[in-house]
This record gives sequence, structure tokens and C-alpha cells, in this order.
Amino acid sequence: MTLPPRLDAAMKRLEAALSHLEAAGERRIAAEGTRGNLEEELMVMQDDRARLAAELDGALARARTLSLANSEVRERLEQASDALRAIVGETHPGGPSEGSN
Repeated sequence: MTLPPRLDAAMKRLEAALSHLEAAGERRIAAEGTRGNLEEELMVMQDDRARLAAELDGALARARTLSLANSEVRERLEQASDALRAIVGETHPGGPSEGSN
């Protein structure tokens, strides 16, 4: 069956418009899928950030504890060293140079 030229042209325009609409719909679906993937990636990255922040807080607390322990040990070693020098000084009056002459 042959269509009148005006109706044939209208059908072709309708087909072209439907093709454009389908393409736009496919692009929209693809964009929504990409957006969903991006949202999921963002959630994963936020979880990672929270985990890393907690680990960093723990590491900083441990570093502070170790620094305090280091200071305490250094102080105790200095006290022990001073005590040993005092004992050595009491047992060897005049220090080590007196006995070598």
C-alpha cells in the first residue's frame, strides 16, 4: 500500500523522533547506572576514610604512649647512671686518673 507523500513524510519524522527518544532514554539509563556506580564508590571511599581515620587515631595514641614511655625510661637511665657514678666515686676517691699515676 502506498501512502500519500505528506503522510509518508510524517511517518519518517515520527520514526526519526522515536529513534532520538530511544537514544536519549538509553543515554539516561547509562547515566543513571554510572551515577549509581559513583555513589557506591563514594560510599566505599567514605568507609575507607573512616577506617583510616580510626587507624590514624590509634597510631597517634600509641605514638604518644611510646613517647611518654621513652621519656620515663630515659629519666630512669639517667638516674641509674648518676647513682653508678656516685657509687664509683665513693669506692675510688679522686676518680680513675688517681690510680693510674
